[in-house]
Amino acid sequence: MTVVSICATVHLYGVSAFNLFQAPLAQAVLYPPARSFSESDLNGQSFAGEVLHGVEFAGVTVRSVDFSEADLRGTMFSMSWLTDVDFSGADLSDAMLDQATITRANFDDANLTGVLFLRSKLEEVSIHGADFSEAILDGVQVKELCKIASGTNPQTGIMTRDSLYCPN
Repeated sequence: MTVVSICATVHLYGVSAFNLFQAPLAQAVLYPPARSFSESDLNGQSFAGEVLHGVEFAGVTVRSVDFSEADLRGTMFSMSWLTDVDFSGADLSDAMLDQATITRANFDDANLTGVLFLRSKLEEVSIHGADFSEAILDGVQVKELCKIASGTNPQTGIMTRDSLYCPN
């Protein structure tokens, strides 16, 4: 591992100290900053099938965007406006969709395990075959989603109603 040393001389009561701070350079090399589309207007774009895990989409305005079959693990859509968006077959596991307004979105066959949906508004969404296992949702959201929940996720084999803990 390469180490960058920052040398400093401190004189305190006649005593000198050197190399007070050493920072590993490896962290900066191995973990580049995540790609970010934060606060962007992405209307009409296609990210279908792309690998976008860990990308930030916080505060975006998204209309008619295709994320179908995309790898969106760990992405952040916090405080975003998503309208007419296709997430069908996408892997959104561990993503953050909190405080978002989501209208006419297609989540059919999407992997939504561990997704944070708190304080989000979900209107006219399609969730056939979506897996919400371990997702964090408001009680009102669960109640509304259970009204339309159907199907089994083709990747995980989990029934949508079971992943939401819908009553029989």
